[in-house]
Amino acid sequence: MQNITLSNCINPYFKTLMIGLISIALIPLHIDATEIEEIIVKGSYREISLEKNDGSLFVLNEEQLKAEPIKHLEQLSFLIPNLNFALSDGRPRYFQIRGIGEQSGYEGTPNSSVGLMIDDIDFSGQGGISSSFDMEQIEVHRGPQGSRMGANALAGMIYMRSKDPTEVFSGLSELMVGSDGIRSTGLAFGGPFEDNPDAQYRISIRQDKSDGFRENSYLNRDDTTGKDELTARFKLNYQLNESTDLKLLFQKSDFEAMSDSWTTDGSLNTLSDKPGFDSQDSNSYGMRIYHEREGVSFQSLTSGTNSDILISYDADWSNPIDSAPYTYDFFSETLRSRKSFNQEFRLLSDPLSFESNQTFAWVLGAYYLDLSERNDITDLGTYINPSSTRPPYIKNVTGTRNYDSKNKALFGSFDYLFSETLTLSFGMRWEDWEANYSDTFGEQFNPDDQMLGGKLSLTKAWSDETNVYASVGRGYKSGGFNLGTGFSDELYADALIYDPEYLWNYEVGINRQFSGSDTNLDAVIFYSDRKDQQVMASTQVDPNDPNTFTFLTQNAASGKNYGMELSIKSQPIDALNVYASIGLLKTKVNYLDLTNAQNGRAQAHAPERTFAIGMRWYPLESLYLGFDVNGKSDFYYSDSHDNQSSSYTLANLVMGYQMEQWNYEFWVRNLFDEYYSLRGFYFGNVPPTFPRTLFERQGDLRHMGISVRYEF
Repeated sequence: MQNITLSNCINPYFKTLMIGLISIALIPLHIDATEIEEIIVKGSYREISLEKNDGSLFVLNEEQLKAEPIKHLEQLSFLIPNLNFALSDGRPRYFQIRGIGEQSGYEGTPNSSVGLMIDDIDFSGQGGISSSFDMEQIEVHRGPQGSRMGANALAGMIYMRSKDPTEVFSGLSELMVGSDGIRSTGLAFGGPFEDNPDAQYRISIRQDKSDGFRENSYLNRDDTTGKDELTARFKLNYQLNESTDLKLLFQKSDFEAMSDSWTTDGSLNTLSDKPGFDSQDSNSYGMRIYHEREGVSFQSLTSGTNSDILISYDADWSNPIDSAPYTYDFFSETLRSRKSFNQEFRLLSDPLSFESNQTFAWVLGAYYLDLSERNDITDLGTYINPSSTRPPYIKNVTGTRNYDSKNKALFGSFDYLFSETLTLSFGMRWEDWEANYSDTFGEQFNPDDQMLGGKLSLTKAWSDETNVYASVGRGYKSGGFNLGTGFSDELYADALIYDPEYLWNYEVGINRQFSGSDTNLDAVIFYSDRKDQQVMASTQVDPNDPNTFTFLTQNAASGKNYGMELSIKSQPIDALNVYASIGLLKTKVNYLDLTNAQNGRAQAHAPERTFAIGMRWYPLESLYLGFDVNGKSDFYYSDSHDNQSSSYTLANLVMGYQMEQWNYEFWVRNLFDEYYSLRGFYFGNVPPTFPRTLFERQGDLRHMGISVRYEF
């Protein structure tokens, strides 16, 4: 058995870098700079200062989001330690935190492992719509959020807050053009209503288009991986009276992406004759009511989503000429219609305050989710071997899968001040989940689970500059079933339903703001113990039929995830901002029926090292230069085979000129044109013998362009 130690995952370069960063934490710095702006965490029950947070948290604020030329969470994730994503053909729908999360963007799942909240609307499992334009803040809460979000946040939560309406009229507009047909326009504006200053609004619209960096040699086209993405948002804040606020949100996200990313020869030139689509059209609404009273406040959060997701692809990844002399033609399409309704009620006491002798604070609440999903599937295929005496293989399958579930939860959070510097926090959540599934293939399931999770933490303000914490948390993820497999034989009958997964997470962390300087350091060490770990294994049932390549989720016996995260931000001089972040991770999974060969191996999509280092320099008052380097070590593509990605390092460059309200930028993503892969399949797809072959999905190559932004 492999001897797993933390030191094994740290190469000499990273050891040196870590020593340097930790040394900075231990040596008092006295730099003539302005005090760092206080960051307020918005994804918790209460808005609190980042320095008082009791868990591993990475925050991208408004200024950092503006500085990134590409407005999508997919690109921003490269800056965040121990955050990865599962790419399909369009945008990633699922993310992984510390190696935990769904690995295929093609498959639906009753509950995702990483929660995604956009303005308190639950978009878990629908990450493709997470545009960062006109966002105020993005928070990545690492570690289980059992008391905060429940079954959708076993690994953590991504919380995105768009910019709120302002008390004075303001806005911004942005135009971007770049290589491979990149063209983007964005407009956001808002303020108070002239006849009612108690009501403010904000409207945000952005459209992004690109042709993609691949060429289809058979169709002689360069746009078969193109994207056309629209995000529109309307927010209304209305103060009904001195104690009651109403917040309304309506959002439209229409992301269209062509699906032509896979090749049979590993090149960037595709050969498909029938490119499909990987797109999503979502309409959502949210209503928040805040009622403040002396001693206690009430919050009501109501939201709903309605999404149509289209996943279609050329399953043979080829064309009649390339397949000759064989007739080999397969096409698969799934139209997923997903609707959800969420209602949450909270009662909150006054926040902790040592000065006001408020030594005990609490939150009590109830939650309800009604989710329904319909999948209309079509699989068409023909395979003829002219040298074989066997009859042609014809596949013509259409059907419908129906799924609905209901989640009910009760939760509470309690904080107690032992002293001005010592706080004990405890949270708990009980959740009841029941579901119904049926399809036209004769499968029918009615699983239900009751789950309990929570968190206990102790936070110590060691000094005015240093905050330390220790916590233990229990997360959970509901069980489920493997959708629409059509399997009835004894080999897979017991694998169709799987049980809930539970995770115990232990953390020790420190946050330090250096006295007299604009430097902040966060560091955390974590250990997670997974029980009945849910693992998705891929298998091809019929070696002569690639359309029987499917995914089955199973329960492994156990798994372990441990490591550390370190982030530092500093302004050593007025003209220079620097930052560095590192994530170290070790994982192991024990026992998996269908893929026993991977027993004791590292988990998939869990790179042992992730890092980002960058700077923003202002040589002149109006001129700036930004440069960052980020990368990941290699990782396994799947829990069902041993193929791995290569490690990679990416560099990005931006040069800008600021003139009053105008901003002009020249930017380059993947400056050195690094060739790297983000996703890999391993199955037979080439006739006549269909040998198991690795097929990889490459990340974006070098892109460059210019952008112009005007703020008013």
